[in-house]
Amino acid sequence: MAQFLFLCRSPHEQPTLSPAQMQQTIPKWHAWFQELSANGHLTERGNPLEREGKLVRGSKKNVTDGPFAEKDLVMGYTIVEAHDFNHACRLAEGCPGLSTEMLVEVRPVLQISP
Repeated sequence: MAQFLFLCRSPHEQPTLSPAQMQQTIPKWHAWFQELSANGHLTERGNPLEREGKLVRGSKKNVTDGPFAEKDLVMGYTIVEAHDFNHACRLAEGCPGLSTEMLVEVRPVLQISP
């Protein structure tokens, strides 16, 4: 089994769900995490991310406000184990955020030997 990172992205800076809609989706998220866990795929549930942050870049270690997404914003992450890339994508298809405008980016985690 290999590890994959799910990056949950919103195509907008602010979620388009009302507070009532957000409350309705929370049980769906819990159920999805429970299913991933029960089937041995959940490595790390992850957490939602705050919208503010800083960007550190360059050889001078320049620190600026950010991240400022031009097209989308990373809302959270999850790490799963799957047989292969296709299997990981099928697992991502169960993400409750997909019923809204959320996108799930599936990235393989590179395993580096010590």
